[in-house]
Amino acid sequence: MTVRPFLPYADPRLHRAADPVEAITDEIRSIWADMIDTMDAMPGVGLAAPQIGVMLRLAVVDASEARGQAIRMANPEILHLSGKFRDHDEASPNLPGVHATISRPRALTVRFLNADGQIEDRDFVNLWATSVQHQIDHLDGRMYVDHLSPLRRKMLVQKSAKLARR
Repeated sequence: MTVRPFLPYADPRLHRAADPVEAITDEIRSIWADMIDTMDAMPGVGLAAPQIGVMLRLAVVDASEARGQAIRMANPEILHLSGKFRDHDEASPNLPGVHATISRPRALTVRFLNADGQIEDRDFVNLWATSVQHQIDHLDGRMYVDHLSPLRRKMLVQKSAKLARR
């Protein structure tokens, strides 16, 4: 398939919610395939469609050690969050060169349309859970830096911009 380019942080599409997916079609499957190729090329453990300019509620996640276990999700929605939290150093190719430690629920249950067009409820824990939450944030027009104080967010955005000018 194809490795697609990432939108820069300033692109307004990254800061608005993506549109729901009506049905799983060959076009959607093709987008997922490109997303997996793009995620693997980063390398990363997840990718949301808006990150590559596709304004649909599509995400892929693969936090497996061996890779090749990508879960394809359309219209993911969180049904339950754990009361226990986990800190993880998060980053995004849309804001290159910077990262921050974000605290998120350690586990969650998500409902989504799977690659077969079926509604699926699935539990995720640890890095899988962190990545799923990170991708759902992207689908809602948020990024990991939106979990930080305004000053810390501004500092990271400025640092990324400075690095990009080099």
